[in-house]
Amino acid sequence: MVATTAPWVVSRASTLLISIFAPCRSKLSIARLSTSRRVVMASSDATGGEKITAPYGSWKSPITADVVSGAEKRLGGIAVAGDGRLVWIETRPDEGGRAVLVKEPVKPEDKPEDIIPPAFAARTLAQEYGGGAFAVSKDMFIFSNYKDQRLYKQSIEDLVPVPLTPDYNGPVVCYADGVFDHHFNRYITIMEDRRQSSLNPTTSIVAIESKDGNIQEPKVLVGGNDFYAFPRIDNTGKRMAWIEWSHPNMPWDRAELWVGYFSENGDLCERIRVAGGDLELVESPTEPKWSPKGELFFVTDRKSGYWNIYKWVEDKDEIVPVYTLDAEFTRPLWVFGISSYDFIENNGKGHHIVASYRQNGRSYIGILDNGESSFSALEIPFSDIYNIVVGCGCLYIEVASASHPLSIAKVTLDESHSKAKEISIVWCSSPEITKYKSYFSVPEIIEFPTEVHGENAYAFFYPPANHSYQASLHEKPPLLVKSHGGPTGETRGVLDLNIQYWTSRGWAFVDVNYGGSTGYGRKYRERLLGQWGIVDVNDCCSCAEILAAKGKVDGKRLCITGRSAGGYTTLACLAFRDTFKAGASLYGVADLLSMKAETHKFESHYMDNLVGDEDAFLQRSPINFVDKFTCPVILFQGLEDKIVLPDQSRKIYKALKDKGLPVVLVEFEGEQHGFRKAENIKFTIEQQMMFFARVVGQFQVADPITPIKIDNHD
Repeated sequence: MVATTAPWVVSRASTLLISIFAPCRSKLSIARLSTSRRVVMASSDATGGEKITAPYGSWKSPITADVVSGAEKRLGGIAVAGDGRLVWIETRPDEGGRAVLVKEPVKPEDKPEDIIPPAFAARTLAQEYGGGAFAVSKDMFIFSNYKDQRLYKQSIEDLVPVPLTPDYNGPVVCYADGVFDHHFNRYITIMEDRRQSSLNPTTSIVAIESKDGNIQEPKVLVGGNDFYAFPRIDNTGKRMAWIEWSHPNMPWDRAELWVGYFSENGDLCERIRVAGGDLELVESPTEPKWSPKGELFFVTDRKSGYWNIYKWVEDKDEIVPVYTLDAEFTRPLWVFGISSYDFIENNGKGHHIVASYRQNGRSYIGILDNGESSFSALEIPFSDIYNIVVGCGCLYIEVASASHPLSIAKVTLDESHSKAKEISIVWCSSPEITKYKSYFSVPEIIEFPTEVHGENAYAFFYPPANHSYQASLHEKPPLLVKSHGGPTGETRGVLDLNIQYWTSRGWAFVDVNYGGSTGYGRKYRERLLGQWGIVDVNDCCSCAEILAAKGKVDGKRLCITGRSAGGYTTLACLAFRDTFKAGASLYGVADLLSMKAETHKFESHYMDNLVGDEDAFLQRSPINFVDKFTCPVILFQGLEDKIVLPDQSRKIYKALKDKGLPVVLVEFEGEQHGFRKAENIKFTIEQQMMFFARVVGQFQVADPITPIKIDNHD
């Protein structure tokens, strides 16, 4: 860590059988929370010993910042190789956040195999958020290399990647969401070309020759629109489906589904717009997939406002629903390569669809019978499901729950496809986590009234939990409110050691799905249109105030934190309301007009719909209302962030410092939009804890943390 004269600058899996994991608690209306119930633990711990009575926030916990940073492994997509084994990307904080391609071992008792050399990392910067950085075929895979953003081909058994795309003397051309086109012996992918403009790159669907030693310029197949995703080719190699959209829309606002027909030389000779062309019908189609029979399925939210699965009847050019439910069968396209459903063989009688959906704050998975439009739920011990791919006689699913961390589960079904015969864990983000189970706080799903009459919002509330400690009968815990990013996103009640770090030390924690969040349909998502900085702020404040009024938390020790868009909501809460006593913004937005002018292409018009006219941009920018800030703020920022530029944090830091408020700015060299290095993840959570303890807490932190200097305080 290197300190400058102003802000601080920091330079810098095993296989097991599933037992039983507790899901989230049942839905609980906050209006029914008893005011007489105190958050006080029993007088003896789980082992029968006496508990230590100590103030909330001062409890000692084995869930240290080192444990949290070590468990920050993430997934970057999953796919099944030709030999039936799973391939995935995992990011490793202890390797500086490197994204590594990994393959499932032959024997369950063996360790997964790294399949790219240490000098390579499988990560694309397309649309900055990336995703879809690799694809696998029978005996090879192609991946985007982080350092130069070129595509490389590598055989499954070889450790020598071979470049497929030209060297442009820097990472100025990015590729994502690719698929193999075996009919023409090529690779079809999204290409983002930044050679002419880094702020306004050209996006297209291109074909790349996959022959060894034949590096050529990619051939454009589809271009002219602002954005593309999901190029998908049918089994015959004659048709390709894709999604496209244009400014000022985001893909979840309005998008179009197209199908093109290949000519004999591999060009698209005919194109049909399947969905999204009716101006009177608002919809956002996504995730097109061709079934083994050559039928086109996709997900869209037409008419009902919920993302459901539909099918295109080609000979009639009609769209028919496969199964209708007030639930979300996909999630917003922030990253490429989403796979919310797949096709599974039905005992030689055709194919069914295995799909997951979100409803009332949790995930479900089941088998869709396309012919009968029926959905049979599968009982699995997870409350959250992300990507799904079908393997040889099994399913691979990205899963989590309130007591189980992010993992890849292998699910073997019975012959009727109605039950899970066996479930095993192929990969776990934190395989040693079970030893901390007695310290876990299990979330309650709460529903609370908003400032708009008749409208409710949702959150996950985590009470303090530590089997070795209790507080005095007369004390209530401090509360940390988290505002999720996006803002078009959703927080989920899954096991997150970032949260357990706080609750095991005696903090209460609430993760808010404010109006505008996904998972509740388009109507709920669109509450934020024209109201960003109002609805999200009101909902976060209301949630905290109601919890305090019901006696769940200490109303005098309410704090708030958020990342990216959640950082903006944090700063807006501190500028425009007096609910919170301190806040932490991680790469948050302080100046909306600057953000609009400086951010990357994908989000360059995002705020137009969220905010409104120029006056609204001015009136909702915290930087313009520094005089209204009354409490301490700590800021964290990556210096290579291309989404929220470092100047955002620097401007609000200087303004608050000049006003005389306690403030800290921590800047990390080598970090982008989200921190990936273990040492920086550790430093961030420890300094947030220490900051809140010093300015709000009324307690001493048990951990040996060296506090950094707080301007206007120390």
